[in-house]
Parts: sequence; structure tokens; C-alpha cells
Amino acid sequence: MKLKPTLALAAALACLPALAQQQGVTRDQILIGTIQDLSGPLAGYGKQARNGMLLRIDELNEQQGTVHGRKLKLVVEDDGYDPKKAVLAAQKLVNQDKVFIMAGHLGTAQNMAAMPVQFEKNVVNFMPITAAREMYEPLNRLKYSFAATYYDQMRLALPRMVKEKNVKKVCTIYQDDDFGIEVERGAEAGLKTIGMEVTEKTTYKRGATDFSSQVAKMKSSGCELVVLGTIIRETIGTIGESRKTGFNPIFLGSSAAYTDLIHKLGGKAMDGLYATMTVQHPYLDEASQPMRFWANKYKTKYNEDPTVFSTYGYIIIDNFIKAAQKAGPNLTTDSFIRTMDSMTFEPDMFGSPKATYSPTKRLGNDLSRLSQIVDGKWKVVNDYMK
Repeated sequence: MKLKPTLALAAALACLPALAQQQGVTRDQILIGTIQDLSGPLAGYGKQARNGMLLRIDELNEQQGTVHGRKLKLVVEDDGYDPKKAVLAAQKLVNQDKVFIMAGHLGTAQNMAAMPVQFEKNVVNFMPITAAREMYEPLNRLKYSFAATYYDQMRLALPRMVKEKNVKKVCTIYQDDDFGIEVERGAEAGLKTIGMEVTEKTTYKRGATDFSSQVAKMKSSGCELVVLGTIIRETIGTIGESRKTGFNPIFLGSSAAYTDLIHKLGGKAMDGLYATMTVQHPYLDEASQPMRFWANKYKTKYNEDPTVFSTYGYIIIDNFIKAAQKAGPNLTTDSFIRTMDSMTFEPDMFGSPKATYSPTKRLGNDLSRLSQIVDGKWKVVNDYMK
């Protein structure tokens, strides 16, 4: 007879919905984690991405209601763009805060360091802000990527530009890490398709500020086009040093260099720079009314102009909301994965191309297009390349 209360309790517990055991999901809240650089060399990017994410969450929570009765809450950790700190941040978010999902983590090496911590606790790495192939390869049920890879961006854009500009000599300068190597490899693969090779390769260590020796090396090689495996200050430093020495090749960067900070910090010398991109920069006077409205709403909320990284953050949370809504009221990691594996995201107001996912396709699309800095603003110069 003493067993009856215990059996009754066990039966009651067995009848509770699955969500009771799902980390990061309660009856009225979904906990989303993100790791950004808020204090290191990419703090500008990290703060913008965080603000974009918060803007979309605020829209949902304050204006549009809930995801099946649940509000969203964002928990943000700063890794200072340091892989070791990214591990600590992931441990806190996954084990202490117990987030449901990791969304929009910034940085290639940082994601590589943090993902094992997440995967051990069955936490999805959702649309990290990096275009590295490792964000969806090798195939893992907990990986979803949204950005055309640096490799594919260069592989497709470079041969097209070489042909259009009748370029005979191509050089590469790239950051000596996972990110830079991906850009360089994409450049080599693209040139191979048109029977060319890189004339000169030169590298720099993360955090470098002097690029005089690299520029001198490329100049002496007679390079007509330079592929930039660079981010913000390295892009500005390389181009600035080149202009100063009278070296004026065509400069082609990846989406990592597609930011308003390049022309804001680098000034007139940055005019002419090309960069691959997947989402359009949201200027306050943008011709598109929806983009202009969004940009001004962002400016009103944060008292600063939005950037392409603001849109990344916004889009990532918007995509999460769409998938979580479709997954239904009993949200679990398994139900979210099943839903994502049949999701199609249509082109949005920022110019993103259509993206589709499946159990074996964890990169939404591999498309990018070119923009160029003209009179201090990014201008789209061609459509998506296939």
C-alpha cells in the first residue's frame, strides 16, 4: 500500500508534456543564447549583431505577441573575439543559463571552439555569423548555417572579375587563420577554373597593424588585382598603405569586409573597393521603402545607424521565430530540427536570396553578389552569382 503514492507521482510525471524536460523552454519563455565580441577587435560587429537580434525580439514580445504563448529572451556573452573565452561563454550559456539554442555566434575560430561544448548538451548552433564551411561541414544534426562561404564567395566572384577587368596577375593577402585561409583557398579554386594561379601570396597575424612589407611584396610582383582575406582594420591598413605607395590594383574582399566601418574609418582611400556580400547594407536613405523604414526604426531605438551586421542579427532571430512557430507548441530540440529540415526562407527586404534546408543540406544557399564603395557608400554592382 505504501507504493501507491509513489506510483501515482510517477504516473503524473509521465503525463507531463515534453517541454518540461526541454532545456531553455518553459510555458512562457524561450531562452536564446548568443556569443559576440563586445570588447575585442570586432566589437563593432558584435554590438551591431546583438542590437539587431534584440530589435527583432522586442518586435515579437512588444508588438506581435508570442511563439505559441512564449516570449523570447536573449542571453548575451562577450568572448572578445578570443576562442578560449568563447569556450567559457558557451559553458556558461549551456550549463548555467541553460539556453535552448545558440544563435548568431560571431567568428570562425570562436564557433569552432564553442561548438563541442554545445553539442555535448544537445544545443543547436543556429546560423552563426561566419561564412566558414565548418559551420555546416561535416554534417551534424545540430549545425545550421546561413551565409555563403568565404570559399564559394571567392570561387565564384574572382574569375568573373578577372575576365571582366582583363586581369593578368592576382595576389592574395590574408589573415593567417581559419578565416583567411578559406578566402585564399576560394581564390585559388576560382582561378583554377580559368587556368590561372595566384601570382603572390602574403599573410599577416591576427591583430597586425603594419602591412608595409606585404604591400611592397605585392607591388613588386606587379599585381593588378588583390584578394583581401581581411576584416576591418586590416582592409583599411592594406588599402591605405597601397594608396600611399602608389600601388592601385583592384581590391576584392569577402563579406567580412562588407561593412560601413571600412569607408567611415578609412575615408576616401577606400573608394573603389569591391566586396562579396549576401545581405544589403541598410542605409537610412535607402531607395527601398521597407529597408528605409527598418533602418530608421533601428536608428530611433539605438541612436546609431544600422549596419549589415545589424541585419544579420535581425534576420537570424526572424528565421528562428519562423521555424519555432512552425515546430508547434511542444518545442524541443528534436521538433525544431525536424522543422528546420523542411524549411524554406523566402527572399527578405534586405535582399537575401531564397534559402532551403534538409536533413543533408545545412547551408541555406551558396549565393553571393558584388558591391563596391562609390563616393563613400556601398553600391550593389551585380546580381547573385551561381
